[in-house]
Amino acid sequence: MAIQLDHTIVPAHDKEVSAKFMAHIFGVEYPGLHGHFAPVRIGHIAFDFDNRENFVSNHYAFLVTEEEFDGIFGRIQATGYKYGSSPMAQDNMEINTRHGGRGVYFKDDNQHSWEFVTVSYSFPGLKAADDDGGVSMPSAMAAVS
Repeated sequence: MAIQLDHTIVPAHDKEVSAKFMAHIFGVEYPGLHGHFAPVRIGHIAFDFDNRENFVSNHYAFLVTEEEFDGIFGRIQATGYKYGSSPMAQDNMEINTRHGGRGVYFKDDNQHSWEFVTVSYSFPGLKAADDDGGVSMPSAMAAVS
């Protein structure tokens, strides 16, 4: 299937501050404003930060390699932000080891929850280095018709 997510809007109180911060966490460059948005490109997806006064915070989850996890986790720790091992414990200062991998959650200043895992929860056993884009959904997760 050729369908891919191209971009998503991330609401923020200050789009440029938020974009620069998340680019730092991901270890990528922030190229500056593009039109109205403050985009951060992660793989083939643009996270278009946009100023909003009122919004519901979101959850963003990423499958990363072990090496990427080490870098991201180190940068989270260096910020002094609290992090945690589960959606309900995002400030317990622990990581999880679910499914034979590692995972961590943290909330940014907009209260968005950012999650980084080295083994997929949605596709058990899948690691970032294994994903060629052609992975099919496990039959247990397929829609029932």
